[in-house]
Amino acid sequence: MPRKRPKGVLAMGWACIEAAAAGRTEHKPLAEDYPEHVVRRTSFAAAGGHDWTISALHTPRETPPPWKIVVITGAPSWAEYWAETLAELPPDREMIVVDRPGYGASEPAEPVSDIRVQAEALAPVLEAPRGQKVLLVGQSYGAAIAALMAQANPGKVAGLVLLSGFFGEPGPTARWLIDMGAKALKVIPRDLRHAVIEASGQKAQLVHARRALARLTIPIHMIHGDKDDFAPIEIAERMAEEMVTRRPIRFVRAEGANHFLNDGPPEALIAALEACIPARKAWTFRWPQMPKLALPNFRLPQPAPKSAQAA
Repeated sequence: MPRKRPKGVLAMGWACIEAAAAGRTEHKPLAEDYPEHVVRRTSFAAAGGHDWTISALHTPRETPPPWKIVVITGAPSWAEYWAETLAELPPDREMIVVDRPGYGASEPAEPVSDIRVQAEALAPVLEAPRGQKVLLVGQSYGAAIAALMAQANPGKVAGLVLLSGFFGEPGPTARWLIDMGAKALKVIPRDLRHAVIEASGQKAQLVHARRALARLTIPIHMIHGDKDDFAPIEIAERMAEEMVTRRPIRFVRAEGANHFLNDGPPEALIAALEACIPARKAWTFRWPQMPKLALPNFRLPQPAPKSAQAA
């Protein structure tokens, strides 16, 4: 059975430092745990004229399943922490999880702090073959980016999920980490440095994400742990209530869950995402009904009574 990636903020941070010292982009080599036919690393060219290669993890499928789940991760953006969920995904679903620009195995080496540029660069991940639908999931800092992607690519996204969405107001743990990271910005590894820069400068950009959400006509779901001390659930709930959207936002409170829903049992997360996919209606064949024609009522002339004939 594959060993899990390091859990918790300190363990993940230490794994990042170790990987940087060893010159690795993955904190723990993925190939040690998952064969390529289960979880595979892939890459694509960024859009918007950016000369970047974007790295991602995906679930290989021989034929495209009905739904493709696209995950835009948070800050830091490490697709490898979704590996267990990817491996447990049922065969009638496909998933791809990106290392956002400036993280993991993705380019560039510098931080990309503008959420509009990130959304533009990541647009190719939404491409899907004819007949396949896309459920777009924005996790934490990636929630605002996913909202922009959905609005900028009409017809390509069938549903949007804001998972543990971070909307400019850090909880106590996130606030402490941002403050500590800002003081050590010059010495911490690239990915941690970029996360501090992103989180510190997101709030002023949320006007773009709110505007995008207000314009969407697709279903929007918010899933948030009630023990989240990074992105407080109260902020997400208030946003869901106050936002004027074309469809009501469906809010799901995950009892007992923290910020990292992908660290819990993969079955629970998959079930939560599956609930955001409309149930397929049973198809039945019905013979076409011929329209009823209103024919004119013809009456033959009736013979006159004998008494009338005698007269």
